[in-house]
Amino acid sequence: MRGTPETMRASVLTEVGSLAVEDRPVPTPAPHEVLVEVAAVGVCGSDVHYYRHGRIGDYVVTAPLILGHELSGRIAAVGAAVEPTRVGQRVAIEPQHPCRRCRQCMAGRYNLCPHMRFFATPPVDGALCRYVTIDAEMAHPVPDSMSDEAAALLEPLSVAIAAMRKAAVAPGSSVLIAGAGPIGVICAQTARAFGASRIVVSDPVAARRERVAEFGATEVLDPAAVDIAALDPKVDAFVDASGAPPAVVSGIKAVAPAGRVVLVGMGADNYTLPVSYIQNMELIVTGVFRYTDTWPAAIHLVTSGAVDLDSLVTGRFDLEHVADALNSDSDPASLKSIVRPGA
Repeated sequence: MRGTPETMRASVLTEVGSLAVEDRPVPTPAPHEVLVEVAAVGVCGSDVHYYRHGRIGDYVVTAPLILGHELSGRIAAVGAAVEPTRVGQRVAIEPQHPCRRCRQCMAGRYNLCPHMRFFATPPVDGALCRYVTIDAEMAHPVPDSMSDEAAALLEPLSVAIAAMRKAAVAPGSSVLIAGAGPIGVICAQTARAFGASRIVVSDPVAARRERVAEFGATEVLDPAAVDIAALDPKVDAFVDASGAPPAVVSGIKAVAPAGRVVLVGMGADNYTLPVSYIQNMELIVTGVFRYTDTWPAAIHLVTSGAVDLDSLVTGRFDLEHVADALNSDSDPASLKSIVRPGA
């Protein structure tokens, strides 16, 4: 890899609540991989969870781990089986390594691959470093009109696209979104891009309600002051981006007969659902676990102007200040923090 250094700087989670900047070897791309020089990394709630708690469900941090899975960059080198003309290409990274051979992969559901190696999911390192490798087809070219930061945020936009597809949001439909954090705001924009005519967003924080009204919501509600379950008229779909059990229960009851419920937020492992309502209304309840084949749609939504990702960025940090980026969610005014490993 001519011109590529042998070592790089990386922000490493050494134990719960503790980070260190270390020198790590620059990875070498396998034949079908590319080496990407990282330009921007978005901070996700899962990164924060690993930082503060050392685990998410069954995924437990047992060794030093590099966080970060929302990223963009430039191809610095390619494996032997990749076209060399890709060197220098600006790309947004889909941070997944599926096996491509299991039943789920063969059925087109590679996000459910039981052998998946996903960035920043123990024990797989993420992108808060200078260079990463990824399968060549998971490095999606982006136009020069798209910023590095927007390209990195195609990852959470992909979550929202997957959610809207599951919710069957279509022109003229109505949707309720619980939570006006980063995913909730991106879901509101995506629902609008998918043609929803009524987009109701609930959040207990006034500043977040005001902000989401600028990003596609047609109605904003305070769940502490309004009975969400009594929403009238009821909505075609409910998307939970909060992970809060009360929000999930009230949101389900706000869905019209034959509607859809999509669980996106990370919350409690178990809680009681209104089963009789789900049965009697014939609701479809499902979850979203990452995404499949969403980057082309995400790139289109951003380049067409239907979704604005640049305006979501409220903080920028370097590798020495990753802890500040991870803790920025304590500020209600913070929406999306970006780390630039090369800064």
